[in-house]
Amino acid sequence: MADHVWKRAEVQSPCIKLCVIQPETRLCTGCARSIDEITRWSKMTEAERAEIMAELPNRTPAPKVRRGGRAARLKRD
Repeated sequence: MADHVWKRAEVQSPCIKLCVIQPETRLCTGCARSIDEITRWSKMTEAERAEIMAELPNRTPAPKVRRGGRAARLKRD
């Protein structure tokens, strides 16, 4: 007898389980949603979720520039 995995109707979500909110952008590095969007996601209408899903590819969740690394540390000394 094959095991059947229990499944439930999940709300479509872009979550990839890499949940870190960037302080500069206030967006999740994994899915590019804001804290407010993540919080309200399960209560949004399908149309609201679809609108946000369409916007996500155009968002930059993390800053593209580095904060300085070794060169910035050397300048402080």
